[in-house]
Amino acid sequence: MTATSTRLLLDVDTGIDDAVALLYLAAAPDVHLEGITCTAGNVSALQVAANTLAVLDLAGVTDVEVAIGRETPLEIPLVTTEDTHGDQGLGYAVLPQAQRPLSGRSGVDLWIEAARQNPGEIVGLVTGPLTNLALAMRKEPDLPHLLKGLVIMGGSFNYQGNTTPVAEWNTHVDPHAAREVYAAYNGVPEDKLPIICALESTERIECRPEHLERLATAAGAPEELLSTHDDDGLRSTSPNPVIAFLSDALRFYMEFHRLYDQGYIAHLHDVFAAMVATGEAQFTARNAHVDVETESALTFAQTVGDFAGFRKLPPNARVITDNDPDAVFELMIERIAALARRRQS
Repeated sequence: MTATSTRLLLDVDTGIDDAVALLYLAAAPDVHLEGITCTAGNVSALQVAANTLAVLDLAGVTDVEVAIGRETPLEIPLVTTEDTHGDQGLGYAVLPQAQRPLSGRSGVDLWIEAARQNPGEIVGLVTGPLTNLALAMRKEPDLPHLLKGLVIMGGSFNYQGNTTPVAEWNTHVDPHAAREVYAAYNGVPEDKLPIICALESTERIECRPEHLERLATAAGAPEELLSTHDDDGLRSTSPNPVIAFLSDALRFYMEFHRLYDQGYIAHLHDVFAAMVATGEAQFTARNAHVDVETESALTFAQTVGDFAGFRKLPPNARVITDNDPDAVFELMIERIAALARRRQS
């Protein structure tokens, strides 16, 4: 770890886009992973933990603590999304089971202890439901001040939801947790406010077959061809384990989007959020007071952003309003191709 390292504490619900984000972070220079906590979301918390360990092994990262957190949302039953991410959460990809154990401490305690021991040094990145972070803030209300910063993938503002007409998936899994986290930032100085990567920015990160082809070429691997005309369920024949994994995972994700008439694409929400957390993403943002609806049947789990100050409440978040998808893919390809070359040898 260098003096300029970005120190990240992750909370994930490792499905396909979380996995790609983990590979990017494993390849990013001057990024130190302080630990990873797992929560239920795309799949169960136990499966999330297994996926996270397996992806870290694929990347050659064996020294990062991985802790399981809460296995259910705060107040509502857990709903997972195997139809989007596959039965195991990684699409068609199958990785060897990791042999190292999970941490003996809980994910909630990992958040608290890491922040207390390193005040003002750690950036939090949450790419799944906010359950673990909400519980950590219940036990340590000063957590928003102890963290250097926080990046959240979640929500949608003035934009169609991807789970209901108004709700985004991560927030919909545990809206009560999301509401608690945003409320915890009321009155926090502007430089500490969480940065929200909501659907209007993350759905711009549309991974297409040509991106994977470019990545394979940059990694020195045989050309990896995915086509909008492919039958469902094909598998990669690439000899490079990283490229084969990405191909099999992303193919499933692309097929899902095609099924719902969104094109043969894969939204890499979490890759963009990871780049925001490392400081490598280009974006613009607006301050807002953010709250989450937890009562209405019609608008349940909607993130409500007051950008104009109608409620006379100070901002408690910064919401990204624009980004550069081309730059995201250039950096993703550069970083993961370098990792793939190392893992091939």
